[in-house]
Amino acid sequence: MQIVQNLEIEMMSDMYNRMTSACHVKCIPPKYNDAELAKGESVCLDRCVAKYLDVHERIGKKLTTMSAQDDEAAKKLLEQQQATAS
Repeated sequence: MQIVQNLEIEMMSDMYNRMTSACHVKCIPPKYNDAELAKGESVCLDRCVAKYLDVHERIGKKLTTMSAQDDEAAKKLLEQQQATAS
């Protein structure tokens, strides 16, 4: 169980780092003069993060559905094999 928890933490950390990097590159110019975020930069970051998290959630739901379908198919196959063997 600890291995699964560590893997989940590592995956979330990786997603956060990729999201931060991607949104920073997209929304913050390489050269800037102000110490504070401009309104446009802030809006861009908000939208970027929202889209990134939305896609991550959609992919997670799809993978969960696919995993459940695979589990069900494997269970049916095992039942068929056991019925044939009997």
